[in-house]
Amino acid sequence: MTAFEILGLLLTVAATFAYVNQRWLRLPSSIGLTALSLVASMALIIVERMAWFPLRAGATAILDRISFGETLLHGMLGVLLFAGSLHINLDDLRKERAAIGILALGSTVLSTLLIGGMTYGLFQLLGRPLAIGYCLLFGSVIAPTDPVGVLGILKEAKVPRRLEIQIAGESLFNDGVGVVLFLALLGVTTTGGDISFGHVAIAFVREALGGAVFGAVTGYVAYRVMRSIDHYQTELLVSLALVLGGYAMAEHIHISAPISAVVSGLLIGNHGRALAMSDVTREHLDKFWELMDELFNAVLFVLVGFELIRLTLTKDAFVAGLLTIPIVLLARLASVAAPVLLARRWVSFPKGTVPVLTWGGLRGGISIALALSIPASPERSTIVVITYLVVVFSVLAQGLTLRRFARRFAPAEKEDLAS
Repeated sequence: MTAFEILGLLLTVAATFAYVNQRWLRLPSSIGLTALSLVASMALIIVERMAWFPLRAGATAILDRISFGETLLHGMLGVLLFAGSLHINLDDLRKERAAIGILALGSTVLSTLLIGGMTYGLFQLLGRPLAIGYCLLFGSVIAPTDPVGVLGILKEAKVPRRLEIQIAGESLFNDGVGVVLFLALLGVTTTGGDISFGHVAIAFVREALGGAVFGAVTGYVAYRVMRSIDHYQTELLVSLALVLGGYAMAEHIHISAPISAVVSGLLIGNHGRALAMSDVTREHLDKFWELMDELFNAVLFVLVGFELIRLTLTKDAFVAGLLTIPIVLLARLASVAAPVLLARRWVSFPKGTVPVLTWGGLRGGISIALALSIPASPERSTIVVITYLVVVFSVLAQGLTLRRFARRFAPAEKEDLAS
């Protein structure tokens, strides 16, 4: 199949599943599309095993052509992060900058270490030792939370506005932090060198700070270009070039492209929206990026479900994956509670922050993409399987119960209800 035919097939499947979800299931989009794709994947596997028709082999060949990891990390992620940051108020973000910084940086790093350490112990107990480097690598794979899956659910749950902003900021920035940690650990692990804190820290600062500066510079250039004209078609093209061209350039010069996309999105969504756009441009820009967000998310969660087809799911790997789920939840609880409790003297956190952030720490496509980008090795297949099981549990089990969970532990405050 040609690339155009694959794209057409993928969009057709995504549209079909989206219709079925909206018509009958009425689940949040990310959950409904993932669930339907999982059902379709299992159906293909059953048909293949009963030797009725080699559908699974054909689906696997198509998925190999798409290359989930490459597609998400080097294309879709920039669009999703830019679209997500475009509608976040920068003033709100500034007010919560301390809390967001603690959660996005401190919690992500701590979660990586805790998951890595506990996973290492788990595999020792199971009699299938996994090198500490690969355990930490898995920690960096699964530490970032998914901004897409959780924000829509929390809006419906009507949690306190401050908590919503903190979760949105953490989710947007910890993707970039997680990717930087992953790349630093991957470089050390695959070269067989010792894991040096200094090496990882230097790589982290270079990529993260470089990404933020690059995003601010490219965002400012795009803002000045938009301000100099009043033609919404051209301004839409400028925003698209900023996302795709800026993301590609950031990757080329080896700085954090995800952080760059978030920073440029914040700049265009605030200063650009207020000072560089007419009402007509603003309306078209919002609708265009909302559509891009919906489209890319639909395709992403369909691909997440269909990745089941490519897994080599042995009994040992399945058991290890199930046992890893509580480890990830426990690490998330500790990595949120510890910084929040330590910082309470200086930073204010709304009621219910720890339980909602813990259960609302959904994992999504970025974790699977990072796992799939690990070079071929015996450890890679294990990491891919346990990552996939954690992500599926996160999207389905946590996603389906998060609304009730949030209403129970973080009810809306009076000012939120009044607004």
